[in-house]
Amino acid sequence: MLTKRKSRSIAAVLAFAGTVSISGWHKFYLGQPLWGMLYFALSWTPIPKVASAIEAVWYLAQDEEAFDRNFNMGKSPIKQSPYIVNQVGAIADALRELDTLRQDGLISEYEFEQKRRQLLDQIS
Repeated sequence: MLTKRKSRSIAAVLAFAGTVSISGWHKFYLGQPLWGMLYFALSWTPIPKVASAIEAVWYLAQDEEAFDRNFNMGKSPIKQSPYIVNQVGAIADALRELDTLRQDGLISEYEFEQKRRQLLDQIS
């Protein structure tokens, strides 16, 4: 849970759920187990329920960038640009064509492997 990307909406739902049931699940989800245990320990008082409601609103009020800064170590979701997708598609097509040339006997196994490595190196 500590390395997986956290969702703002799931955190808000868990926090809202803590206003009617046991509070603190959202803290465990967000990688704050000590706070989660404190919420569990104080569950006989209204304090964690009020805090959960306030935090749920706070999570929803934040934009994705602020939430990522606070709970995802500043990492935003990886979005692939159309350029990268097109480049990978072009390399896949070139690999297919190269394999066809190898199967037809127009290039040797060694030449195929050299070209394949060159094409795959372009991806990374």
